[in-house]
Amino acid sequence: MPDLILLRHGQSEWNQLNLFTGWQDVDLTSQGEDEARGAGQLLAGEDGLDLRVLHTSVLTRAIRTAEITLHVAGRSWLPVKRSWRLNERHYGDLTGKDKKETADQFGMEQVKLWRRSYDVPPPPLPDGDPRASGQDPRYRDVPAEFIPATECLKDVVARVTPYFSDVIIDDLRKEAVRGGAVIVVAHGNSIRALRMVLQGIGEDEIAELEIPTGIPYRIKLDDELDVIEARYLGDPAAAAAAAEAVARQAG
Repeated sequence: MPDLILLRHGQSEWNQLNLFTGWQDVDLTSQGEDEARGAGQLLAGEDGLDLRVLHTSVLTRAIRTAEITLHVAGRSWLPVKRSWRLNERHYGDLTGKDKKETADQFGMEQVKLWRRSYDVPPPPLPDGDPRASGQDPRYRDVPAEFIPATECLKDVVARVTPYFSDVIIDDLRKEAVRGGAVIVVAHGNSIRALRMVLQGIGEDEIAELEIPTGIPYRIKLDDELDVIEARYLGDPAAAAAAAEAVARQAG
């Protein structure tokens, strides 16, 4: 029976500033590094967990979280697979804007609709906007039509699902034989998309699901990759408080 660990990156510089980040590449804060170390300690102390392979997005905050976490857990040597399909959702023209100020400008209900609805994306980036990712070398092999100008969660599910089905599931099936586990270090919305697919979470319910930073989520699967058990490692109250802090970011 394979295990899947989902971990949202630690606090980033733009998380600290309460800015919409999306595909913008920012680093961790010192608090984010501490959260990654805490995640590593939780993983190291978890019984019956044998991490064998790592998947991350191509964004620095996820990559550095994985590096710090696995160093603390004694697993820096894990083979690594990275994909743009595990990136955070693209926030379009909200990218770089303050969440509280955006709520003051457009109203809490509109911002909540953009942040947490399943199929309503924020306004797209204008053509030629310097925040666009098309010239970033990490996406040079990605067809231009796959580089978004904005995304809703439905779009993230559409790009995450093929990677899960074709790559992560292949690793999970291998580890089902070897007794190992797969860890994915990604972002709030790409993890929400993975959980929606894995756990059969509905469109209405997913809107209320908050993903805390820096706390590993362990999913135990059967041989058919159906979920047997899922929980955050460590103190459940701490995970709930961290998720509530995410929910308050827009004010």
